[in-house]
Amino acid sequence: MARIVGNLVPEDDYMHPLGPESNFNESMYFNFFDPEQSVGGWLRLGNRANEGYAEMTVTLYLTNGRVLFMFKRPQIESNDAFDGGGLRFSVLEPGERLRTIYEGSAVDLNEPREMSDPRRAFRENPTRKVTLDLVHQAVGPMYGQRGGEEESGLSAEEKFAAAHYEQHMRVSGSLQIADQTLTIDGFGLRDHSWGPRYWQAIHRYEWLTLNFGEDFGAMVSIVQRDPEGQKIRKSGVVVRGEELDPIVEAEVSADYEENGLYHREVRARVRTESGEEMQFDGVVRGFIPLRNRRDGRVTHIGEGMTEWRCGERVGYGLSEFLKQVE
Repeated sequence: MARIVGNLVPEDDYMHPLGPESNFNESMYFNFFDPEQSVGGWLRLGNRANEGYAEMTVTLYLTNGRVLFMFKRPQIESNDAFDGGGLRFSVLEPGERLRTIYEGSAVDLNEPREMSDPRRAFRENPTRKVTLDLVHQAVGPMYGQRGGEEESGLSAEEKFAAAHYEQHMRVSGSLQIADQTLTIDGFGLRDHSWGPRYWQAIHRYEWLTLNFGEDFGAMVSIVQRDPEGQKIRKSGVVVRGEELDPIVEAEVSADYEENGLYHREVRARVRTESGEEMQFDGVVRGFIPLRNRRDGRVTHIGEGMTEWRCGERVGYGLSEFLKQVE
């Protein structure tokens, strides 16, 4: 079984008791990228059982910037499983192996930026039948915590899933789109969180996941809670096999498209607990703009499949930028 860093236990891979908060959310997320084919994607189920639904998202990045996308809010009555809208997650061996399956459809976007207007994008683009079956095998430790001190004293509306962990994975399986079948062999990252969450609870974040092979990966996170920039948390890890080196300092910058919102290139400079300094340079190869709306507020979430370079190494991963917008 993979090593665990933090106050986690292997059983945390299973479901947790449903909390009393109206915005209690338990979610699992998986991304995967096949470096040989330059394809990848990410899957998410977020159970909001006290609100009676789950948030289900499937995003698949194909060649030439094409993206297949599906989002649903299937009804759920409990927090007993991750299973909704045709997407299912199962734990094969806690802390070590998990399986993701999607059987359904996705809208086929040659121009993924059209998703800035979801209603129109779904109406004006064709859908494709999709079958996805992947096994995610740990290539590093689970790292995270069952609760964070930075969220102590906050109301449920102000919290953002303090119980949270991540893990770098090897990913293999198959992706069928209509009558085309792709064999997936690559790497990715998964995360699991539970507790109260609104997407509007923080001002912005940059979250980078990087995979350069089975022996080298990283995650970089910068979270800004307040518009004034007084509450900023910088964190992350560098993973080399079972060895984990926490990131203690990070700076992320980006070049944006003309609207100043969609990122196209990313740079991250980090310093680890061991004193190592590293730079990661990323070019976004596939991008889709998503949003979350609640009580008149709009949250932009830019999702970029990113080709990363670190020295002579080339890898793939995701750059996810969240911002509250007018």
